[in-house]
This record gives sequence, structure tokens and C-alpha cells, in this order.
Amino acid sequence: MRYKPENPLIVQSDLSLLLEVASPRYTEARDALLAFAELVKSPEYIHTWRINRLSLWNAAAAGHTADEVLATLEDLSRYPLPETIRPKLEGWLGEYGRLRLTRDGEWLRLEADDPHDLEAVRTLSEVSDLFEPVPGGRALRVHPRRRGELKQALTAVGHPVQDLAGYTDGEALEMSLAEVLPDGRSWSMRDYQRAAVDAFHGGPLAGSGVVVLPCGAGKTIVGIAAMVRLGMRTMILCAGNTALRQWRREILRRTTLREDQVGEYTSAKKQLCPVTLTTYQLLTWRPDARSAAPHMDILSEAPWGLVIYDEVHLLPAPVFRESAALQARRRLGLTATLVREDGCEGDVFALVGPRRFDMPWKKLEEQGWIAAARCVEVRVPLSDEDRRRYVAAGKVAKYQIAVKNARKVAHLEALLAQHADEPVLVLGTYIDQLEWIARRLRLPLITGKTPGPDREVLYAKFRAGELRVLLLSRVGNASLDLPNASVAVQVAGTWGSRQEEAQRLGRLLRPNPDGKPAHFYSLVTADSREQEFAERRQLFLSEQGYPYRIEHVT
Repeated sequence: MRYKPENPLIVQSDLSLLLEVASPRYTEARDALLAFAELVKSPEYIHTWRINRLSLWNAAAAGHTADEVLATLEDLSRYPLPETIRPKLEGWLGEYGRLRLTRDGEWLRLEADDPHDLEAVRTLSEVSDLFEPVPGGRALRVHPRRRGELKQALTAVGHPVQDLAGYTDGEALEMSLAEVLPDGRSWSMRDYQRAAVDAFHGGPLAGSGVVVLPCGAGKTIVGIAAMVRLGMRTMILCAGNTALRQWRREILRRTTLREDQVGEYTSAKKQLCPVTLTTYQLLTWRPDARSAAPHMDILSEAPWGLVIYDEVHLLPAPVFRESAALQARRRLGLTATLVREDGCEGDVFALVGPRRFDMPWKKLEEQGWIAAARCVEVRVPLSDEDRRRYVAAGKVAKYQIAVKNARKVAHLEALLAQHADEPVLVLGTYIDQLEWIARRLRLPLITGKTPGPDREVLYAKFRAGELRVLLLSRVGNASLDLPNASVAVQVAGTWGSRQEEAQRLGRLLRPNPDGKPAHFYSLVTADSREQEFAERRQLFLSEQGYPYRIEHVT
């Protein structure tokens, strides 16, 4: 391949990729890389991506081949590809599908074309007690109850399993999508929502996997439509009670199901209905560390045909252990980002399924389905006194001092004045900082301690325009429907969480009737540890095409 100076990509032998932002082909390249790579660094001019095993396993599960990935890299690369690239790609992509889990009567079979692959996993200490040998040496028997445990363990040691064992059908449930909403308006699904449902229900992996769409793009509608198409009893796991109630409202608005068919299994209500909504917190609750999770036992025994994991990127580690028992059910994960700061992306892949549908955020913005957004990082200096404290402090204390920089409040006030006619969310992490802001600026605040009815009142006032500014702790990160919000000011984030950054921007992405762009501001202390973590937080949004403009203030 000849040298192509007009191309934006440099492919290196360690599978890191350098992408030139100023290139006319930058957007094309960024969207192509999303299928099999992830962004690592995003400074102003050159973005660094990396291909890893999990990104290639997801690509393989979606039907991409090594030849297709290589053709994409060759088409975009400025220089000839290193000779070591092809064997690495072929090796990692080829790992997915070498081990297959199939049905064998009441048992499952782990199969491989090469007996050496079976021998390699049979002797692994992590899974050696999960198998029984089968005559002929081409398979190992697995008890159905160990299905999830096996996939999770093998994925963790580099042996992904293609699960072709099928599912136990749940109890049938007659339902359809409503053509008209309760207020008399007609509605229909968008093309990409239909495509997401088709992807989940189609192909050899039909019935398990993750749909990735930005906040405001209608992931709930995708989940409802997937449930309706299947026509079976469904359990929906939500990130909290606010999200649970929003799901219930949407199900009743957009389907023919009756009120008594859609139940809540919460601390306040214990309704087991044809469609049951519960929370991750309740699912994993146990009276003490040695006890089993009682609600999981109750819920796993119901004849579900589908389990929907809302905000699957938030799936707590204990749910991974408990949900291994649900592998015989169809499983749909919904999320705006598969990024996890705890490194458990592989567990989502193994126990919920591979990525089945993904659409770049900017494509939906171009089509008008989500709002355009402008991201600005406002760098605020410390006072002389706080700078002296900062210099003398340890690492953790440095971060705390930077995050709680009192000078941020003056710039928050300036932004509130700048957007005086727009609904604004002020987002934070540290309760004492938010309470201080609430007192000083006389603004309403919602935290985890705010009673549910009080939260709903404040949310309703904000939606109605009676409140222009609302302060939110981390309870506002996920599954919160405040469609009129057009400005967010982040006064503090959770260390370097890319996941949180994506969720917080997502609060603003429902299109405005006037077509104005949304504005997402991050107040960050200049020349501090907070600034270092902010650069990491912004990676996912940069991957989706949202560069941050930097403003320095005095």
C-alpha cells in the first residue's frame, strides 16, 4: 500500500491508532472506528484509539470479519499497515466463536472444532469444576444452572463463549403498541429504533445483547417494542425508583397493557405482574452478608420470557453474580455507553450479551433526533489561600480542595445570568458543596436523602417551568426525564468517570422546539488534579464527536 498523506489515521503495531482531528475524513474515520476500537486520549489535534480483545469480540459478535476491519484500516491509514497487524486481528477476532455453548437435552454442551481448545479450558482452575466430559472429546457437559458462571469465568480469562443454547420461553402475554397516546396524539417508532429492535431479535444471537443509544434517543421505547414483539412476561431492572416510575408511565402510554398488568416490586409494593419493574438495589438487598438475596430468589422463579436491564452500564457487581441464574431467559441491556470504570465491561458482554446495535451520537444529532450540544470546560483558579493548602495536601486532599473550589460559585452565578431565560441543571457530587451552593444562591436541591414525593414535586415544577434552576447530586445522573433542560453546569464530577460525563450530557439531548443547541459546562479548578481527571472524563464524549472548548477565567 502506498503512502496516502490525505488520510487521517496512523496504525501502529501495538494496535494503537492515531487519528488526526483536522483531516477532512476525521468524522468518517471516527464513526468507522466505533465498531471495533475505543478512544484512549483526545487532546486537541491527535486522538489516540486502541483496538483490544473485547472491542474485537463485540465486532465479531456483530458479524465483522478480520478482512473487513483490515480493509477499513487500510482505507483510512496514511502509511502501510505494520505486518504484525493482520495476525493479531485474526487471532483476537477468531477467539469469538471457537467455543460454543449449545443445548443437549436437559444439559448444555461446550463445543469446539479443535479438541485442544476444550482441553485448554477444561484444565483452567477457574472453571474446572463446571464440566463433565462427553465421549469423543469434542464437547464438555455443563449444567444449565452454571451457564452464566461459565461464560463469565471464561470471558475473564480470554476465552469468550458464543452462546447458542437458546432460551426458555416465558409465559405468553398478549400486548401491542398503542397507535395513539392518551392525549390523542399519534406516534410511531423511528427508523433507528426499529433497527435496534430488529438487531436484538435477529440472527443467531437473537434474544441477548446490548443496545447502545444516547440519552434522549428513546431507549425506553426500544425496550418496550422488544417486549411487545416477543409477547412474553417481562421483568425490567431499573437504576432507581424514579426510573421505575418513568418506565411504568411509558409502558402504559405506549402499549395496550392495563394498569393491573404492569406492577412495581419495590420496598413499598410487592406486585408480581405480567410486566414487573424492580430496581438493582432491591434485587441485591440481603439482611446480612451471609444471607442470600431473598428478592432475587422470588423474582428468578417467575416465568419471565425477557429480562430488560435498563442503564446496563450501571449494573452493580453483585447483580452479575445473582443474574447468572437468569441465563435461560432472553436478556436486553439498554445504555448510552458501555464504558465502566470498574473494568466489568467483560461481565456485561458475558452475562447480558454482546453489543447488538450502536449508533454514533452525532449521526442522531445530524438527523435532528437529539439536540446539538456545546461542551465547555471553564477553568477556575484557586484563591491564594486555597492554593497554599493545595500545595501542602496529599493526593486525595488535593482533589477535594480542587473540586470544592469556592471560586466556582461566582462563575456559576455568571452562567446562570448568561442563560437567564433557559432551564438549567446544576450537577454535583459532594453533598456539602451542593448544600452550600443551595443556601448561598437560594436554589432547590435534590439528593439521595430527598423523599420520593418531594423529588417528584420539584421535578414536576421544573418540567412545568415553575423552577428555572434545579440542583442535583448523583441521583440526577441516570434515567431522569427532564426534557426541557437545555443547560447543565457541572460543579463536580466523580473522579475520572467517563460514564458519568456521558450520562450528564445526556440530560440535555432532547431536541428543543426552537432548535437552539444545548450547553454543557464543567467548572474545573485550573492546574489541579481535578483538571487531570476532567480530561479522562471527557474521553467518551470526544469519541462521540463532542470536543470541549476550554475557557480560562480569573
